[in-house]
Amino acid sequence: MKKTHVRDIVNHFQLKVASGEAGLRREIAVSDISRPGLEMAGYFDFYAAERVQLLGKTELSFYNAMKEEHRIERIDKLLHEQTPCVCVAHGCEAPDELLRLSEERGIPVLTSPLPTTKLSSKLTTYLEGRLAPTTTMHGVLVDVYGMGVLIVGQSSIGKSETALELVKRGHRLVADDAVEIRQTQENQLIGSAPELIQHLLEIRGVGIINIMTLFGAGAIRNYKRISLVIRLEIWDPNKVYERLGLDEEKMKIMDTEVPQITIPVRPGRNLAVIVEVASMNFRLKRMGYNAAVVFSKKLTDTIEDAVEDI
Repeated sequence: MKKTHVRDIVNHFQLKVASGEAGLRREIAVSDISRPGLEMAGYFDFYAAERVQLLGKTELSFYNAMKEEHRIERIDKLLHEQTPCVCVAHGCEAPDELLRLSEERGIPVLTSPLPTTKLSSKLTTYLEGRLAPTTTMHGVLVDVYGMGVLIVGQSSIGKSETALELVKRGHRLVADDAVEIRQTQENQLIGSAPELIQHLLEIRGVGIINIMTLFGAGAIRNYKRISLVIRLEIWDPNKVYERLGLDEEKMKIMDTEVPQITIPVRPGRNLAVIVEVASMNFRLKRMGYNAAVVFSKKLTDTIEDAVEDI
């Protein structure tokens, strides 16, 4: 999980720092946003101080209607030591008491011209992405027919060469060698490339190539949801491989299980075409048609008819 600081949201959303600039390095630990309406009314029993505090027209109009001593008391409690920052929406002016105390305590007060609801939504989406659980896996992530296919397997088995052939066939590279994966709150896995190796592909004997430079911007993607894992392994004559496709393997990545297909590798097999067909077949299954199930049913019906004729 990446650490997120107040300065990150300031830079991303072009927010104006009204006061407390010394606290821009304060860490934001949760993605939830708090609109402290009840707190403005004096109820702090369950105050979520660790959240970004968002003030809109409703909170500020109620605050401005209070007596001065109540204002100072509420602001004093609102600016808790755990509070990362306070955001003021709609381009409203931040109260003088808020600016003064925030400067003293080093808690930034930020202003935005965006409406409160829109700013809350954008902040939540951004923070969920930044604070999502992450891991890094060795493999290649390719966008094949709109599906994120993660190709894994032992080193030098041909993952990068397969990805290169897929790119030549019109598909798009997301990441090679190291795939950074983050898990969203909906348990979706989003894969991307580390910034250092973004758009790069390593081919043994050739070296590092830049896919975007060679094939154009249409040959790459910055991130993609992982829908299918394809594991490449050296052909083992003693192992029984799936022939019909009725059984579905799973790979667990963090807390999410992803369908997995194991493809044995030996000379003469066109892996890129196999990955393409596997992706199309998987997509067809998700649309409700499973060729293996249809074949199995036809076979069972044929056997039953033959038995009845005896």
